[in-house]
Amino acid sequence: MPEQSKKILIIEDDRLLQNILTTEFGRYGFQTFAASDGAEGLDFALIENPDLILLDIIMPKMDGLTMLKKLREDEKGKLIPVIILTNLSDAEAIDRSLKSGSYDFLTKANWELGDIVQKVKEKLRMS
Repeated sequence: MPEQSKKILIIEDDRLLQNILTTEFGRYGFQTFAASDGAEGLDFALIENPDLILLDIIMPKMDGLTMLKKLREDEKGKLIPVIILTNLSDAEAIDRSLKSGSYDFLTKANWELGDIVQKVKEKLRMS
């Protein structure tokens, strides 16, 4: 499936980073949706059925791991690939996110924008 038809949901409470990611994925032809907290992101995910979700962990209203757990409880949400993109880098956070059903765990400080786009493209090619 061409990237132009792939939908990416970005769930990130940092508006600047959310805008940067949305713009960057848009440049590559992805259709993007953005949410600022886990509750809003869960609603978007279940309505829009994105091809992939980029998910922060520490957010207001509902954190990313709670959102991921609720997403996996829904029939529509069970198969949506999720990449965690967060400032957390401790082993416990990584372990919890992977056990909750995320595809990968990226620490924001360790990844360039182009690398994040590559990781998303790589996952979508595998799907």
